[in-house]
Amino acid sequence: MEEPLVQCPVCLRELPGADINSHLDRCLQAAEGQAEPDSSPPCKRPRLAAAPPGSQAQGEPEEARPAAATPVFSLFHKDRGGGQSPGAPGRRSGAGREEAAVKPEDGVSAAGSGAALRRASLEEKLGGKPLAERLRPDTLGDYVGQERVLGAQTLLRSLLESHEIPSLILWGPPGCGKTTLAHIIANSSKKNGTRFVTLSATSAKTNDVRDVISQAQNEKRLFKRKTILFIDEIHRFNKSQQLFLLPSHPQDTFLPHVECGTVTLIGATTENPSFQVNAALLSRCRVIVLEKLSVEAMEAILMRAVRSLGVQVLGQGDQHSSSATGSSSGSSEFPVYIEEKALNALAYLCDGDARTGLNGLQLAVQARLAVGKTTPLHGTTGGSADGILITEEHVKEGLQRSHILYDRAGEEHYNCISALHKSMRGSDENASLYWLARMLEGGEDPLYVARRLVRFASEDIGLADPLALTQAVAAYQGCHFIGMPECEVILAQCVVYFARAPKSIEVYRAYNNVKECLRMHTGPLPPVPLHLRNAPTRLMKNLGYGKGYKYNPMYKEPVEQDYLPQELKGTDFFKEQKT
Repeated sequence: MEEPLVQCPVCLRELPGADINSHLDRCLQAAEGQAEPDSSPPCKRPRLAAAPPGSQAQGEPEEARPAAATPVFSLFHKDRGGGQSPGAPGRRSGAGREEAAVKPEDGVSAAGSGAALRRASLEEKLGGKPLAERLRPDTLGDYVGQERVLGAQTLLRSLLESHEIPSLILWGPPGCGKTTLAHIIANSSKKNGTRFVTLSATSAKTNDVRDVISQAQNEKRLFKRKTILFIDEIHRFNKSQQLFLLPSHPQDTFLPHVECGTVTLIGATTENPSFQVNAALLSRCRVIVLEKLSVEAMEAILMRAVRSLGVQVLGQGDQHSSSATGSSSGSSEFPVYIEEKALNALAYLCDGDARTGLNGLQLAVQARLAVGKTTPLHGTTGGSADGILITEEHVKEGLQRSHILYDRAGEEHYNCISALHKSMRGSDENASLYWLARMLEGGEDPLYVARRLVRFASEDIGLADPLALTQAVAAYQGCHFIGMPECEVILAQCVVYFARAPKSIEVYRAYNNVKECLRMHTGPLPPVPLHLRNAPTRLMKNLGYGKGYKYNPMYKEPVEQDYLPQELKGTDFFKEQKT
């Protein structure tokens, strides 16, 4: 009786049941990149299972059945036609299936199965958690960037290595390493016996923080154990939440617990702590300013991600050669490559945001794997091979545009408008256009910019070019009529006009002198002189209002008349005041 076939779950070939164990071991070893044994038997003893119906002769005892004819564990014996022979009508046939059944040699499909498993392995690495989360370092040695704050011999690094963690506010742009640094502190504190609790101000409530403080008090009193509380996005707590976290007991605030050491607070924020964190809480914490990552740091982070994925990097002059950086391609028929200039472009486009860079890399690789198109890559040694290639265009397509850091409600909003104002004042038309574009491309309201230009026309240009104010008002009206993106060129024209215009702060300075005079005046303000007062009624005229006033158009010659109060007679506000 012909022995039934069993399908291999890796390469989908059908083999006699007696050969499936050794074949499966070789398939798995080939997929893992190990050398396939030629004829050595498997080291493990085959696990036997009961034969399917029809494979045992009628009346033959089970123990008398030859072991070689017994199919291995029934998990791999899929019931395709009830265990019938290859020629039975119930067996599903096909060109590829028949060809596989004719050639039982294992080495034929080893490369194909290895390629399939390699691609599946890469897809598994890219699935699940985002790449930025999976590659988050656990130690300071793996932390990239922020050398000014965490470099060798710095104060903060010395404190972290000695497990002396002060209360900190980590302030920096998105993706610069704030949460990663907290993650490293968490791993270090757990080894040292310190309790580490993480909350996010976007979802945590006052009661959550209150519970953490209560537990921290118990831990400190009963076990002498410290507690570190990390609050991500701490600026999303309003200032009353930052202080009065126990509303029923106003005297019991968050501040005493930070001050006495019940909890060590580590807060992370993208907003300026001076504006977003309560001053009393801020004075009890040390502010650590983290800057956006440099291009070199981003390249190092992306290179580490590429190596972890097993993707090979092609240099400027390389095409699938042994000098390419990354894992060996010997175990995969269609390896994945990425151009070095694609990584460089990604490092520049993400604008120092590691999370954006890693997500962009992940998206580009996933997109190319999904398409599944291979590219002929000619080697420098004269050979050629096919592979999945990720180019600079694929990376740019994933990001769509440069990642511009701009927050209309945050500090960057005021930084950019200040830079625009100072660039126009300094007559730098190129810088003026740059800062204008930074704001508009970041989503700034064009009417806000137009209002600032109206102010600039009188403050910095003034009477040196009286038409500047007309230009600014016209620009505001144009922006109001047509909106973005059409109005961007209107603002650009106005900005260049102001940068090239002559500057005068004569009116601005004189008015400031008047305000200073009013602020510094002591006693009652001087009354308006009688001859300058309005006299609409007979009573007012009888009281002397308007008496002696000389109507200037009635005189051909200049009129000698005082217009300032007697106490300020002779004052010239246009002369620079002595400070």
